[in-house]
Amino acid sequence: MARTVLVIDDEESVRSSIAGALADEGFRVLTAEDGQKGFDLLVREQPDVILLDVWMAGPSGEKQQEGLEVLARIKAQHPGAVVLIMSGHGNIETAVRATKLGAYDFLEKPLSLEKLLVMLQNAFQFRDLSRENQNLRSRVEKSRVMIAESAVMKALKQAIRRVAPANASVLVTGENGTGKELVAKSIHALSNRYDKPFVEVNCAAIPEELIESELFGHEKGSFTGATQMKRGKFDLAHEGTLFLDEIGDMSLKTQAKILRILQEQRFERVGGSQTIEVDVRVIAATNKDLPEEIRKGLFREDLYYRLNVVPFRVPPLRERGEDIRAITEHFFSEFASPEQKTKRLSEDAMPLFEGYSWPGNVRELKNTVERLVIFTDSEVISAEEIAVLLPGLASSAPPAASEAAIAQSVIASAGASLRDAKTEFEKEFILNKLRENDWNISKTAQILGIERSHLHRKIKSFGIDEHPQEN
Repeated sequence: MARTVLVIDDEESVRSSIAGALADEGFRVLTAEDGQKGFDLLVREQPDVILLDVWMAGPSGEKQQEGLEVLARIKAQHPGAVVLIMSGHGNIETAVRATKLGAYDFLEKPLSLEKLLVMLQNAFQFRDLSRENQNLRSRVEKSRVMIAESAVMKALKQAIRRVAPANASVLVTGENGTGKELVAKSIHALSNRYDKPFVEVNCAAIPEELIESELFGHEKGSFTGATQMKRGKFDLAHEGTLFLDEIGDMSLKTQAKILRILQEQRFERVGGSQTIEVDVRVIAATNKDLPEEIRKGLFREDLYYRLNVVPFRVPPLRERGEDIRAITEHFFSEFASPEQKTKRLSEDAMPLFEGYSWPGNVRELKNTVERLVIFTDSEVISAEEIAVLLPGLASSAPPAASEAAIAQSVIASAGASLRDAKTEFEKEFILNKLRENDWNISKTAQILGIERSHLHRKIKSFGIDEHPQEN
């Protein structure tokens, strides 16, 4: 598709000569004789680059610097517009004013076609990069959205807003795929350190022999392969936030060094003797039960209390069912291609998503939506298409009639307290699932989205016979 150039100049001879020359070079050229007509064309046609004359006839018919006023209006209402200023009375003062108002560059009349073409190519590249950066920023912002329709997530967002301005350490816990990293980024974005580095470290992904070098850096020659000095993550995160993901997988030796840095805010690089002082806020995350790890001797109790100044638990998706519809729609929007409309689930398909336990949490839901966007052609995805593409999800959705029957039986327990009603519902629901799966404990636990041992404890607490067929 040809690039579009808008030429705004009050002299017809100038407009026609520029238009003819650029058309010969393969450009699509629009022309306007004054600022208002040029602005109207900008709104309607969205040109790639604008050539704007500074000296044009004003309302009185006299030549004046109307172009600078037009430039100011364009940049105020269309800040992404790329404008090249032209002037037959070129001087440094005019060029400086135009640049301050947002002009990309300045051309002197009479124009040199060769110079104009070079400047246009540079302007096109600048425009493309600006659009690409804008798209990337938009995608990043979309990926950082925290959906909160459920009460538990609204409470979490409120807690994040309250804690973010402080410098206290934060420990984020939750299952894999729940969005612990998103919580950390939200805290940083709302903190006083928002314009400073946010540095991530996946403690589980770095080999034990390299973790100290990654965190603290190393000096040249400190070990085999250390051919030059390297700054560590703590150093890089100075005045910002350091996110230690999967901190429960860190060795006791490294934990001791982390504790020292948190206490003293200083460290030495591997193989070095110089003390480096840092100002770093630490946010740690784990999917492990750290108190249990402490009891096993695998995690330092003093480090746990140093990190756990402000604890956040990110709930699994099965505990925030009210969010599933909004999260699903968000991911469909995120994966929508520019050429196609955003896809969505039909009303009969959405209950399949809302009834699934999502053991992989938000990450599994995101991957599922991406798969549907890739493999479906229709704009509205039906339950039949999901049954073909995602048979596991479709088959695991709880039958509405069965749940309704269970609910009715609970309601019939007149006089029962709310707690008793909840307990009875849970017992009957588990019994129903066990019958559906021929009393297969592992399969039932998977469908319910809980650990097999957890289901065993539930069965025992409810007094359910695990082997009714043997009676």
